Amino acid sequence: MMHWRPSSGFVGDVIPFSHAGRIWLFYLLDERPEDPTAGASGMPWALVSTTDFVQYTDHGVVLPAGDRDAVDFDCYTGSVVADGAQLHLFYTGHNPRRGDADGDFQVVCHAFSDGDPTRWTKLPSEAFGAPPGYMPQDWRDPFVYRTAADQPWQMVLAARYVDAPDRRCGVVARLTSTDLAQWTIAEPLWEPHRFITQECPDVFQWGHWWYLVYSEFTDAFQTRYRIARGPDGPWLAPGRDTVDGRAFYAAKSVEDEGRRFFVGWIPTKQGDSDAGPWQWAGDLAVLEAHQEDDGTLAFGLPREVVAAYADVQDVKVSPLDGADAEPGQGAIDRYAAWIADPASEHCLITLTVDVEAGTHAFGLLLHAGADGESATVVRLEPQRDRIVLDRWPRGRTGPAQWQVDGDVPHLVELERPCPLPPGRHTVQVLLDGTTGQIVVDNRVALTFRRYELGPGHLGLFVTDGAVDLVELTVSR
Repeated sequence: MMHWRPSSGFVGDVIPFSHAGRIWLFYLLDERPEDPTAGASGMPWALVSTTDFVQYTDHGVVLPAGDRDAVDFDCYTGSVVADGAQLHLFYTGHNPRRGDADGDFQVVCHAFSDGDPTRWTKLPSEAFGAPPGYMPQDWRDPFVYRTAADQPWQMVLAARYVDAPDRRCGVVARLTSTDLAQWTIAEPLWEPHRFITQECPDVFQWGHWWYLVYSEFTDAFQTRYRIARGPDGPWLAPGRDTVDGRAFYAAKSVEDEGRRFFVGWIPTKQGDSDAGPWQWAGDLAVLEAHQEDDGTLAFGLPREVVAAYADVQDVKVSPLDGADAEPGQGAIDRYAAWIADPASEHCLITLTVDVEAGTHAFGLLLHAGADGESATVVRLEPQRDRIVLDRWPRGRTGPAQWQVDGDVPHLVELERPCPLPPGRHTVQVLLDGTTGQIVVDNRVALTFRRYELGPGHLGLFVTDGAVDLVELTVSR
């Protein structure tokens, strides 16, 4: 199971922390009780650790939720930092019985450890809520960091202004501290006047660039990032300002031995159905970031994950519906597809092609029928410089021939900008049961979930153009 999930429950927001030669992945454990407010306590933090994102050690619950009267009945997202030999954990406290007519209050809470990431002592006297001018219902996801070793600690939070337009009052609030105990409000880190709020903020420096990572659900459910030349901004949008699509949410990053990993969760869907709405929490997933010269981040699979699929087999494909005998050719004025034997539900698919100029679309058929007409479609569109996920059959709106969901050209929440100039491109698809991750040129990622897996054939297709097939392999 490459996309890790606990045996009981689901992975919510992940708080990654590098310490003592391991990457510690704290996460919100969502056990999905029928009534999340009715129990003796609410949502806790659990912990899993790894050195390679392949093998995981489950440490269980390490920060229990508080009792029914505690400000931390639910323990929500935060961060972990080291200060000398001690570790400090900051998190969001929430209790559905504490609030007003506008909603439940959120507070920042603090716990410490003498160095063991599995053992924490809460400091309830240090909990604090939003100061005047900020909504007490939105004061969450504290992220603590320093801009330099001799500088004060800073804490940024997902917050909202009072008396501001509801859909644009989100702000990345900021506080400072010299001792990690007493905090003073400071100027906000970023005021975009764009989102309801910016969840799960994350700030780091990489070379000459500073990064502000956040997740939003106003324009789209996505993790985004901004770049700046200094720790105070201005925070500018790069050309590709998203980490992934809808199915890789609340990603936060961790640096380990000079490498930067983004860890998020792949949401489940209601009723375990492709037609169901997205749910909160699911399976853990990771991408490794690479820095381009202009500060833009590229994303790919960690090399340890790729190396875990060591049994590499070449794939032979056969033409369908009068397609050319040569895979990728003979499609300058048509759609053409080629089909292979079924692939495992747990594998790594690698496609390398040389794309001719003017090609409209090419890609892979996953979970396909033997005729290629039902499939999960990974479609790359060079003329639009994007990658999308599609599926056939799409569904029907009625019995007539024309009543097909053709007005929804793909799964609109699973679309990414993706540079696709003529020339060589490599597409990797990691399949892990109902979850999957697509990576193009070790640069653009698109994570997805698909429940209706079908017969499982693998295929290649081209529309109005041509590609030279260089490599098509399945690794297990």
